[in-house]
Amino acid sequence: MSLIYFGTGPFALPALRALADSVSLVVTQPDRPSGRGMRLQPSPVKLLAIELGIAFETPEKSRAPEFVERLQAETADALVVASYGQILSQRVLDSARMGGINLHGSILPKYRGAAPIQRCILAGEAETGVTLMQMDKGMDTGDVIEVARLAIGADETYGELQDRLALVAAELALDWMPKILSGTYPRTPQDGDQATVAPKIEKAEAELSVERDASGEYNRFRAFTPAPGAFIKSSHGILRVSSARLSPLKGGPGQVLKSSPLTIGFQDGALELIEVQPEGKKRMSGKDFANGARLRPGSCLV
Repeated sequence: MSLIYFGTGPFALPALRALADSVSLVVTQPDRPSGRGMRLQPSPVKLLAIELGIAFETPEKSRAPEFVERLQAETADALVVASYGQILSQRVLDSARMGGINLHGSILPKYRGAAPIQRCILAGEAETGVTLMQMDKGMDTGDVIEVARLAIGADETYGELQDRLALVAAELALDWMPKILSGTYPRTPQDGDQATVAPKIEKAEAELSVERDASGEYNRFRAFTPAPGAFIKSSHGILRVSSARLSPLKGGPGQVLKSSPLTIGFQDGALELIEVQPEGKKRMSGKDFANGARLRPGSCLV
């Protein structure tokens, strides 16, 4: 079994580890600026490829003719793709005997696109999964091979759910790739009429608004934790929210209902801000922030 592995983000790591003995080449996104200093940082998949001693490439455009020739030279049985970040051209898919096999973090055809896990949580879904699919040149439109389903925990964040789904993806890849390479495996066309999209996340979407209902904003917090990170524009500046939970209390939007734990009113409910990070400061408990900012029940955070 000779595979080329396309991946970039953390979701792709367990499957790469599981298939490592059969992977001749890893393809990942180029180093990108990140962090306060905006220094170039390698992708998680590149770091794992280095750790595993697997050759890697970081093309800016995977469809570039010279890179397609590089893929063709590998004469791979299949491309395995997980959280890569580029749509692969037909020429890229055709570079391997069995084409491209994608591990996608949703139950297709729902949540096609770049951010299926975050969008699923944001929408308040109770179930998601991993779809193993035969790729075509569309965006997550290929035939479904297998689906593994998972219930979403009521308090589960994007990071926690992604970790669980990544392990499921690794199990699917390890189980199905030998069957796929044998040439005998199921392929079910997707129902395009049932499709929904999961576009890339914009940082502005992570803002929590006290003018929206508490349950929806709790989903927003969960969907964007740990990245890009939920925040509130408060009278004390931008307040990043690292840990939160729904509260049974009710009060006016933006009103401090309790200072320990710090509990803030939203429309039709409230959130406990368990851990926060004020502008220019380190993370702290919501209680410590409330004490430092002299927030008392009845005062207003926003």
